Amino acid sequence: MEAFAIQPREMTCHTILRAAHEAFLRDVDRLAAAVAAGKGRAAHVRAGWENFKDLFRAHHDLEDRVLWPRVERAVGGRRVELAVLAEVRAEHARLEPLIVRVDAVMEQDGGDLRPAVAELRAALEVYLRHEETGALPLAESVLADEEWRALAEEARRRCEARTPMFVPWVVDGIAPIERSRFLTALPAPLRDLNRVMWEPHYRKRRLWSV
Repeated sequence: MEAFAIQPREMTCHTILRAAHEAFLRDVDRLAAAVAAGKGRAAHVRAGWENFKDLFRAHHDLEDRVLWPRVERAVGGRRVELAVLAEVRAEHARLEPLIVRVDAVMEQDGGDLRPAVAELRAALEVYLRHEETGALPLAESVLADEEWRALAEEARRRCEARTPMFVPWVVDGIAPIERSRFLTALPAPLRDLNRVMWEPHYRKRRLWSV
């Protein structure tokens, strides 16, 4: 996720994080559609699910270990702000068992995936919307530019290996105007790499196709 290093405040909160949130919801919707069609255990659906889990866990590891601790330090002992962060952390913690449940049912012959996927979808949407309306605006209000730059560097270090998958994954199937907004926010060399190498490789994986 080298894109974090470009425009720290705007890129981190408005472009990268929110674009990833929409992509997470899109992937779970794709899983739900595959399950409804009786193809929830197909190879490319499983590949899409594995990719979702990897990027989701990396994304939230970065938030839980890097972003939210910085925000907690910045708000000091202010109870209202700390309560917002505590609630977001609790909602995040509730998602992992739901992901594990989908995994478990997926491995069961004849197991009904629909309830597990529906519960995950509902909890994921609540969590992401709460983060976008509460925790991220709080972060934007209390973190100085140097904090965002430090976050950018940590994100680059932690996520660099995933950038070739992350960029084409975010823009997979999104509206042209949103795709253009996201890609033009990236440095030209990354856009070129995405066009020439990353997206062609991503398409060959045929994630979620059945």
